[in-house]
Amino acid sequence: MTFSTDASTAARTSAAARPHRSGSRTGSDFARLSRRIAEAGLLERRPGYYTLRLGLVTALLAAGWAAFFALGDTWWQLAVAACLAVVFGQTALVAHDLAHRQVFRRGRPSEIGGRLYGNLGIGMSYGWWMNKHTRHHANPNHEELDPDVAPDILLWSTEQARSSRGLARFIGGHQAFLFLPLLTLEGFNLHVAGVRALRSPAMKNRLVEGALLFLHIAGYLSALFLVLSPGKAVAFLAVNQCLFGVYLGCTFAPNHKGMPTFTGDERPDFLRRQVLTSRNVRGGRFIDVLLGGLNYQIEHHLFPSMPTPHLRQAQVIVREYCAEIGVPYHETGLIQSYREALAHLHRVGEPIRRQRRAS
Repeated sequence: MTFSTDASTAARTSAAARPHRSGSRTGSDFARLSRRIAEAGLLERRPGYYTLRLGLVTALLAAGWAAFFALGDTWWQLAVAACLAVVFGQTALVAHDLAHRQVFRRGRPSEIGGRLYGNLGIGMSYGWWMNKHTRHHANPNHEELDPDVAPDILLWSTEQARSSRGLARFIGGHQAFLFLPLLTLEGFNLHVAGVRALRSPAMKNRLVEGALLFLHIAGYLSALFLVLSPGKAVAFLAVNQCLFGVYLGCTFAPNHKGMPTFTGDERPDFLRRQVLTSRNVRGGRFIDVLLGGLNYQIEHHLFPSMPTPHLRQAQVIVREYCAEIGVPYHETGLIQSYREALAHLHRVGEPIRRQRRAS
Protein backbone atom coordinates (compact mmCIF):
# COMPACT_ATOMS: atom_id res chain seq x y z
CA MET A 1 0.00 0.00 0.00
CA THR A 2 1.27 3.46 -0.83
CA PHE A 3 0.00 6.86 0.20
CA SER A 4 0.11 9.86 -2.09
CA THR A 5 -0.03 13.19 -0.27
CA ASP A 6 2.33 16.03 0.62
CA ALA A 7 5.47 15.20 2.63
CA SER A 8 4.34 16.97 5.80
CA THR A 9 1.39 14.63 6.28
CA ALA A 10 2.57 11.37 4.70
CA ALA A 11 4.19 9.90 7.80
CA ARG A 12 1.31 10.90 10.06
CA THR A 13 -1.23 9.42 7.66
CA SER A 14 0.73 6.19 7.30
CA ALA A 15 0.90 5.72 11.07
CA ALA A 16 -2.78 6.53 11.52
CA ALA A 17 -3.74 3.94 8.91
CA ARG A 18 -2.71 1.16 11.28
CA PRO A 19 -5.62 -0.21 13.37
CA HIS A 20 -5.86 0.80 17.02
CA ARG A 21 -3.96 -1.68 19.23
CA SER A 22 -6.89 -2.19 21.57
CA GLY A 23 -8.98 -3.66 18.73
CA SER A 24 -9.17 -7.44 18.89
CA ARG A 25 -10.08 -7.76 15.21
CA THR A 26 -10.13 -5.76 12.00
CA GLY A 27 -13.02 -3.35 11.94
CA SER A 28 -13.55 -3.37 15.71
CA ASP A 29 -12.76 0.35 15.92
CA PHE A 30 -15.65 1.07 13.57
CA ALA A 31 -17.89 -1.40 15.43
CA ARG A 32 -17.40 0.49 18.70
CA LEU A 33 -18.10 3.80 16.97
CA SER A 34 -21.23 2.34 15.37
CA ARG A 35 -22.57 1.32 18.75
CA ARG A 36 -22.14 4.84 20.08
CA ILE A 37 -23.89 6.30 17.05
CA ALA A 38 -26.75 3.79 17.27
CA GLU A 39 -27.19 4.38 21.01
CA ALA A 40 -27.52 8.10 20.29
CA GLY A 41 -30.40 7.32 17.90
CA LEU A 42 -28.66 8.97 14.95
CA LEU A 43 -29.46 6.21 12.46
CA GLU A 44 -33.21 6.63 12.86
CA ARG A 45 -35.17 8.03 9.89
CA ARG A 46 -36.43 11.63 9.85
CA PRO A 47 -39.66 11.53 7.79
CA GLY A 48 -40.77 14.99 8.89
CA TYR A 49 -37.50 16.62 7.83
CA TYR A 50 -37.47 14.93 4.43
CA THR A 51 -41.15 15.64 3.81
CA LEU A 52 -40.38 19.32 4.33
CA ARG A 53 -37.14 19.28 2.34
CA LEU A 54 -38.46 17.34 -0.65
CA GLY A 55 -41.61 19.45 -0.65
CA LEU A 56 -39.59 22.67 -0.57
CA VAL A 57 -37.24 21.59 -3.37
CA THR A 58 -40.20 20.48 -5.49
CA ALA A 59 -41.96 23.78 -4.87
CA LEU A 60 -38.84 25.77 -5.81
CA LEU A 61 -38.42 23.73 -8.98
CA ALA A 62 -42.05 24.36 -9.93
CA ALA A 63 -41.81 28.05 -9.02
CA GLY A 64 -38.69 28.47 -11.15
CA TRP A 65 -40.37 27.06 -14.23
CA ALA A 66 -43.56 28.99 -13.49
CA ALA A 67 -41.52 32.20 -13.42
CA PHE A 68 -39.88 31.18 -16.70
CA PHE A 69 -43.20 30.78 -18.50
CA ALA A 70 -44.67 33.91 -16.90
CA LEU A 71 -41.77 36.17 -17.97
CA GLY A 72 -41.75 35.11 -21.61
CA ASP A 73 -39.21 36.29 -24.18
CA THR A 74 -37.00 38.67 -22.16
CA TRP A 75 -33.38 38.91 -21.09
CA TRP A 76 -34.59 38.86 -17.47
CA GLN A 77 -34.79 35.11 -18.02
CA LEU A 78 -31.06 34.94 -17.32
CA ALA A 79 -31.88 35.68 -13.66
CA VAL A 80 -34.31 32.75 -13.73
CA ALA A 81 -31.58 30.61 -15.29
CA ALA A 82 -29.22 31.46 -12.42
CA CYS A 83 -31.84 30.76 -9.76
CA LEU A 84 -32.79 27.47 -11.39
CA ALA A 85 -29.10 26.47 -11.42
CA VAL A 86 -29.10 26.64 -7.61
CA VAL A 87 -32.41 24.76 -7.44
CA PHE A 88 -31.00 22.09 -9.78
CA GLY A 89 -28.05 21.74 -7.40
CA GLN A 90 -30.38 21.29 -4.44
CA THR A 91 -32.37 18.75 -6.46
CA ALA A 92 -29.18 16.80 -7.13
CA LEU A 93 -28.45 16.79 -3.39
CA VAL A 94 -31.94 15.39 -2.75
CA ALA A 95 -31.29 12.64 -5.31
CA HIS A 96 -28.02 11.93 -3.49
CA ASP A 97 -29.84 11.42 -0.17
CA LEU A 98 -32.42 9.19 -1.84
CA ALA A 99 -29.68 7.07 -3.40
CA HIS A 100 -28.11 6.52 0.02
CA ARG A 101 -31.48 5.46 1.49
CA GLN A 102 -31.44 8.34 3.94
CA VAL A 103 -35.09 9.05 3.14
CA PHE A 104 -36.55 5.53 2.80
CA ARG A 105 -35.18 2.29 4.20
CA ARG A 106 -36.32 0.21 1.23
CA GLY A 107 -34.66 0.32 -2.16
CA ARG A 108 -37.77 0.54 -4.35
CA PRO A 109 -39.10 3.93 -3.16
CA SER A 110 -35.53 5.25 -3.04
CA GLU A 111 -35.00 4.31 -6.69
CA ILE A 112 -38.33 5.81 -7.76
CA GLY A 113 -37.58 9.06 -5.96
CA GLY A 114 -34.01 9.13 -7.25
CA ARG A 115 -35.11 8.73 -10.86
CA LEU A 116 -37.85 11.35 -10.54
CA TYR A 117 -35.56 13.98 -9.03
CA GLY A 118 -32.44 12.93 -10.95
CA ASN A 119 -33.47 11.81 -14.44
CA LEU A 120 -36.71 13.73 -14.82
CA GLY A 121 -35.98 16.72 -12.61
CA ILE A 122 -32.49 17.73 -13.75
CA GLY A 123 -31.46 15.26 -16.47
CA MET A 124 -28.90 13.38 -14.34
CA SER A 125 -29.01 9.59 -14.75
CA TYR A 126 -29.71 8.04 -11.34
CA GLY A 127 -28.44 4.62 -12.47
CA TRP A 128 -25.18 5.97 -13.88
CA TRP A 129 -24.52 8.15 -10.86
CA MET A 130 -25.46 5.40 -8.38
CA ASN A 131 -22.97 2.98 -9.93
CA LYS A 132 -20.18 5.56 -9.93
CA HIS A 133 -20.88 6.89 -6.45
CA THR A 134 -21.13 3.43 -4.87
CA ARG A 135 -17.63 2.60 -6.12
CA HIS A 136 -16.38 5.91 -4.76
CA HIS A 137 -17.80 5.23 -1.29
CA ALA A 138 -16.29 1.75 -1.18
CA ASN A 139 -12.77 2.99 -1.95
CA PRO A 140 -12.52 6.79 -1.59
CA ASN A 141 -9.39 8.31 -3.11
CA HIS A 142 -8.03 4.96 -4.24
CA GLU A 143 -6.41 5.71 -7.58
CA GLU A 144 -7.29 2.35 -9.15
CA LEU A 145 -10.72 1.83 -7.59
CA ASP A 146 -12.34 5.24 -7.07
CA PRO A 147 -13.73 6.65 -10.35
CA ASP A 148 -13.65 10.16 -8.86
CA VAL A 149 -9.82 10.19 -8.85
CA ALA A 150 -9.29 8.36 -12.11
CA PRO A 151 -6.99 10.33 -14.47
CA ASP A 152 -9.45 11.70 -16.97
CA ILE A 153 -9.14 15.41 -17.71
CA LEU A 154 -7.78 16.28 -14.25
CA LEU A 155 -4.88 14.52 -12.50
CA TRP A 156 -4.94 13.71 -8.79
CA SER A 157 -1.41 12.49 -8.02
CA THR A 158 2.13 13.09 -9.24
CA GLU A 159 2.24 9.46 -10.44
CA GLN A 160 -0.75 10.15 -12.68
CA ALA A 161 0.92 13.33 -13.92
CA ARG A 162 4.12 11.51 -14.86
CA SER A 163 2.25 8.91 -16.91
CA SER A 164 -0.38 11.28 -18.36
CA ARG A 165 -1.04 11.62 -22.07
CA GLY A 166 -3.20 13.70 -24.37
CA LEU A 167 -5.64 16.29 -23.01
CA ALA A 168 -4.91 15.47 -19.35
CA ARG A 169 -1.22 16.17 -19.89
CA PHE A 170 -1.95 19.36 -21.85
CA ILE A 171 -4.15 20.68 -19.02
CA GLY A 172 -2.33 19.08 -16.08
CA GLY A 173 0.45 21.61 -15.67
CA HIS A 174 -2.02 24.43 -15.04
CA GLN A 175 -5.07 22.47 -13.88
CA ALA A 176 -5.44 24.43 -10.63
CA PHE A 177 -6.08 27.62 -12.63
CA LEU A 178 -8.39 25.81 -15.05
CA PHE A 179 -10.41 23.96 -12.39
CA LEU A 180 -13.18 26.56 -12.03
CA PRO A 181 -13.56 27.16 -15.79
CA LEU A 182 -13.75 23.39 -16.33
CA LEU A 183 -16.58 23.15 -13.79
CA THR A 184 -18.75 25.20 -16.14
CA LEU A 185 -18.85 22.10 -18.36
CA GLU A 186 -19.88 19.71 -15.57
CA GLY A 187 -23.62 20.28 -16.02
CA PHE A 188 -23.36 19.32 -19.69
CA ASN A 189 -21.09 16.39 -18.81
CA LEU A 190 -23.74 14.93 -16.48
CA HIS A 191 -26.23 14.74 -19.34
CA VAL A 192 -23.72 13.26 -21.80
CA ALA A 193 -22.44 10.69 -19.28
CA GLY A 194 -26.01 9.64 -18.44
CA VAL A 195 -26.93 9.11 -22.09
CA ARG A 196 -23.71 7.21 -22.80
CA ALA A 197 -24.32 4.98 -19.77
CA LEU A 198 -27.57 3.73 -21.31
CA ARG A 199 -25.45 1.51 -23.56
CA SER A 200 -23.73 -0.14 -20.59
CA PRO A 201 -24.85 -3.67 -19.62
CA ALA A 202 -24.46 -2.61 -15.97
CA MET A 203 -27.29 -0.09 -16.29
CA LYS A 204 -30.44 -1.40 -14.59
CA ASN A 205 -33.95 -0.50 -15.80
CA ARG A 206 -32.49 0.97 -18.95
CA LEU A 207 -35.84 1.79 -20.56
CA VAL A 208 -37.08 3.72 -17.53
CA GLU A 209 -33.74 5.50 -17.13
CA GLY A 210 -33.66 6.46 -20.81
CA ALA A 211 -37.31 7.49 -21.04
CA LEU A 212 -37.10 9.84 -18.04
CA LEU A 213 -33.73 11.21 -19.14
CA PHE A 214 -34.87 12.01 -22.67
CA LEU A 215 -38.18 13.36 -21.38
CA HIS A 216 -36.26 15.91 -19.31
CA ILE A 217 -33.95 16.86 -22.17
CA ALA A 218 -36.80 17.17 -24.67
CA GLY A 219 -38.99 19.14 -22.27
CA TYR A 220 -36.14 21.43 -21.22
CA LEU A 221 -35.02 22.30 -24.75
CA SER A 222 -38.59 22.61 -26.04
CA ALA A 223 -39.46 25.08 -23.29
CA LEU A 224 -36.39 27.19 -24.03
CA PHE A 225 -36.79 27.40 -27.80
CA LEU A 226 -40.59 27.75 -27.78
CA VAL A 227 -40.69 30.55 -25.22
CA LEU A 228 -37.44 32.37 -26.04
CA SER A 229 -35.82 33.63 -29.21
CA PRO A 230 -32.90 31.44 -30.36
CA GLY A 231 -30.26 33.83 -28.96
CA LYS A 232 -31.94 34.11 -25.56
CA ALA A 233 -32.54 30.35 -25.46
CA VAL A 234 -28.84 29.62 -26.02
CA ALA A 235 -27.89 32.24 -23.41
CA PHE A 236 -30.34 30.72 -20.89
CA LEU A 237 -28.94 27.25 -21.57
CA ALA A 238 -25.35 28.42 -21.09
CA VAL A 239 -26.02 30.38 -17.87
CA ASN A 240 -28.19 27.68 -16.34
CA GLN A 241 -25.99 24.69 -17.11
CA CYS A 242 -22.66 26.42 -16.47
CA LEU A 243 -23.73 27.76 -13.07
CA PHE A 244 -25.30 24.41 -12.22
CA GLY A 245 -21.97 22.71 -12.98
CA VAL A 246 -20.01 25.23 -10.90
CA TYR A 247 -22.38 24.91 -7.94
CA LEU A 248 -22.36 21.12 -8.03
CA GLY A 249 -18.58 20.98 -8.48
CA CYS A 250 -17.97 23.41 -5.63
CA THR A 251 -20.27 21.31 -3.44
CA PHE A 252 -18.31 18.10 -3.99
CA ALA A 253 -14.77 19.47 -4.45
CA PRO A 254 -14.05 20.17 -0.74
CA ASN A 255 -14.89 16.61 0.27
CA HIS A 256 -11.79 14.64 -0.81
CA LYS A 257 -9.65 16.69 -3.20
CA GLY A 258 -6.21 17.25 -1.70
CA MET A 259 -6.65 14.53 0.90
CA PRO A 260 -4.41 11.38 0.89
CA THR A 261 -4.86 8.92 -1.94
CA PHE A 262 -4.17 5.18 -1.88
CA THR A 263 -2.74 2.78 -4.45
CA GLY A 264 -2.13 -0.94 -4.47
CA ASP A 265 -4.02 -3.95 -3.14
CA GLU A 266 -3.71 -3.30 0.59
CA ARG A 267 -5.95 -0.73 2.20
CA PRO A 268 -6.59 0.57 5.73
CA ASP A 269 -9.61 -0.75 7.60
CA PHE A 270 -13.01 0.76 6.85
CA LEU A 271 -12.92 3.53 9.48
CA ARG A 272 -9.48 4.81 8.51
CA ARG A 273 -10.20 4.43 4.80
CA GLN A 274 -13.13 6.83 5.16
CA VAL A 275 -11.74 9.29 7.72
CA LEU A 276 -8.23 9.77 6.33
CA THR A 277 -9.48 10.55 2.81
CA SER A 278 -12.30 12.93 3.80
CA ARG A 279 -12.42 16.59 4.78
CA ASN A 280 -15.13 18.31 6.81
CA VAL A 281 -16.10 21.94 6.22
CA ARG A 282 -16.91 24.13 9.20
CA GLY A 283 -19.88 26.48 9.17
CA GLY A 284 -23.35 27.12 10.48
CA ARG A 285 -26.78 26.23 9.17
CA PHE A 286 -26.22 28.19 5.95
CA ILE A 287 -23.26 25.95 5.01
CA ASP A 288 -25.35 22.90 5.96
CA VAL A 289 -28.02 23.97 3.45
CA LEU A 290 -25.59 25.19 0.79
CA LEU A 291 -23.63 21.92 0.75
CA GLY A 292 -26.59 19.68 1.55
CA GLY A 293 -24.90 18.18 4.60
CA LEU A 294 -21.87 17.08 2.59
CA ASN A 295 -19.81 19.44 4.73
CA TYR A 296 -19.94 16.56 7.26
CA GLN A 297 -18.16 14.36 4.75
CA ILE A 298 -16.37 12.20 7.32
CA GLU A 299 -19.61 11.28 9.09
CA HIS A 300 -21.40 10.79 5.78
CA HIS A 301 -18.76 8.36 4.55
CA LEU A 302 -18.79 6.40 7.78
CA PHE A 303 -22.61 6.26 7.90
CA PRO A 304 -23.89 6.95 4.37
CA SER A 305 -27.51 6.13 5.22
CA MET A 306 -27.59 8.55 8.17
CA PRO A 307 -30.21 11.29 7.62
CA THR A 308 -28.64 14.66 6.88
CA PRO A 309 -29.96 16.48 10.00
CA HIS A 310 -28.21 13.94 12.26
CA LEU A 311 -24.75 14.51 10.79
CA ARG A 312 -24.08 17.60 12.91
CA GLN A 313 -24.71 15.62 16.12
CA ALA A 314 -22.74 12.64 14.85
CA GLN A 315 -19.76 14.88 14.21
CA VAL A 316 -19.22 15.45 17.94
CA ILE A 317 -19.14 11.70 18.61
CA VAL A 318 -16.94 10.84 15.61
CA ARG A 319 -14.42 13.62 16.26
CA GLU A 320 -14.00 12.62 19.91
CA TYR A 321 -13.67 8.96 18.98
CA CYS A 322 -11.01 9.67 16.34
CA ALA A 323 -9.04 11.59 18.97
CA GLU A 324 -9.30 8.54 21.30
CA ILE A 325 -7.84 6.12 18.76
CA GLY A 326 -5.33 8.53 17.22
CA VAL A 327 -6.86 8.96 13.77
CA PRO A 328 -6.41 12.45 12.23
CA TYR A 329 -9.72 14.24 11.74
CA HIS A 330 -9.43 17.05 9.20
CA GLU A 331 -11.81 19.98 9.31
CA THR A 332 -11.45 23.45 7.82
CA GLY A 333 -13.42 26.44 6.58
CA LEU A 334 -15.05 26.54 3.16
CA ILE A 335 -12.57 28.93 1.53
CA GLN A 336 -9.61 27.07 3.04
CA SER A 337 -10.99 23.78 1.71
CA TYR A 338 -10.86 25.21 -1.81
CA ARG A 339 -7.34 26.52 -1.20
CA GLU A 340 -6.20 23.06 -0.13
CA ALA A 341 -7.84 21.37 -3.11
CA LEU A 342 -6.42 23.86 -5.62
CA ALA A 343 -2.96 23.79 -3.99
CA HIS A 344 -3.00 20.00 -4.34
CA LEU A 345 -3.96 20.21 -8.01
CA HIS A 346 -1.13 22.69 -8.62
CA ARG A 347 1.38 20.52 -6.73
CA VAL A 348 0.33 17.43 -8.71
CA GLY A 349 1.06 19.22 -12.00
CA GLU A 350 4.66 20.00 -11.07
CA PRO A 351 6.23 17.03 -12.97
CA ILE A 352 4.57 18.25 -16.17
CA ARG A 353 5.70 21.85 -15.63
CA ARG A 354 9.23 20.69 -14.79
CA GLN A 355 9.47 18.62 -17.94
CA ARG A 356 8.22 21.51 -20.06
CA ARG A 357 10.80 23.84 -18.55
CA ALA A 358 13.53 21.31 -19.29
CA SER A 359 12.52 20.80 -22.92
